[in-house]
Amino acid sequence: MTSASTSRRSWPLFLLGGLLLLALLALAAFQVAVHLLEAQIVAALGPRGEVRELKVGLTGVEILGLRLPAENPSGKGGWPAPELLRAERILVVPSIADLLGARVVLQSIRIEGAYLSILRTRSGQLQVLPSLAEASPVETPGKGENPAGQKPGRAVEVRIGKVELVDSTVDFFDASIRQPALKVRLEQINARLGPLLLPDLTGQSQLQVEGVVKGKHRDGTLKLTGQVELASKESDLELRLRGVDLTALQPYLIKAAETGVRRGSMDLDLHTTVRNGRLQGPGTLTLNQLELASGSRSFMGMPRSAVVAMMKDRQGRIRVHFVLSGKLDDPAFSLNENLMAKVGSAVAESLGISLEGLAKGVGGAGSGVVQGLGKSLNKLFK
Repeated sequence: MTSASTSRRSWPLFLLGGLLLLALLALAAFQVAVHLLEAQIVAALGPRGEVRELKVGLTGVEILGLRLPAENPSGKGGWPAPELLRAERILVVPSIADLLGARVVLQSIRIEGAYLSILRTRSGQLQVLPSLAEASPVETPGKGENPAGQKPGRAVEVRIGKVELVDSTVDFFDASIRQPALKVRLEQINARLGPLLLPDLTGQSQLQVEGVVKGKHRDGTLKLTGQVELASKESDLELRLRGVDLTALQPYLIKAAETGVRRGSMDLDLHTTVRNGRLQGPGTLTLNQLELASGSRSFMGMPRSAVVAMMKDRQGRIRVHFVLSGKLDDPAFSLNENLMAKVGSAVAESLGISLEGLAKGVGGAGSGVVQGLGKSLNKLFK
């Protein structure tokens, strides 16, 4: 047997051995990355965070029974719910293909069976996981280059492929509408956001949210899709609400002295874009089977009798078209007032009457929640 034939037969063995060695090195690097990720998660949760079990596996870090209690819950000036966040299971998966890169790459973060409480303050500011979002950022060492190749004193760059929320619940507390804060509950939420680049939050992220809006008489559905860039706050979003119970949202529709809503439902289609700090949003609002309580004489600034007559003439349905517009950095611009003023004006136009003193309404929660979550993730994974 010649040396040439022996060489031809043995090279596949060398190739196989090399591939096995590379696989072992990659597995070892992956396990190191996962253990580092475990330490970062434990540190980020802080002393108040509770975890029933934390597992490090071949695919990533699995967190079971996570709970973040609120500070001073339900107390004066405190958080309106006992918990900021609760989750049955969170799976954080690093990207094995990027272990040797100059930045941390997470393939996905999957959150299952979660509960999240969100607060809109009296001034209209959205607060999401404030104990994480407001914590001081973690920076790289001040001397020399760090192992990831980052510049001294700069926060580690983290890329997240996608964040998924599965079968979860959100309590939205709005203190800008009334005191104590109005509570709107969303259930059966499935959401996806990504990619995300931390800490800069630059680049377009795709957003998709579906869920159920709880009500006293009936439950409605919510669907929000589109894209956002958290750094510039530019967005292109489509919101669709169907069959939402009006009694749950009546503080957005009427003043305290006006007629209350006894029953009815609402459909809403709204397409908003934010470019260069300016919002533009055409929409359609439909009120179905609206039944007003007796007492006051007005509803959304309109005579109660006119609204009742309109419902009868239109087979229990009022549909109006409106357009939201304004510069977000203008102190005089209020999305609450803009929304309900446009809706009320459209209804009034169809009635042929003028309006004064319209009630404030809902607005701005979607992008604010995403921004708050982005800040929290920034703290958690850098």
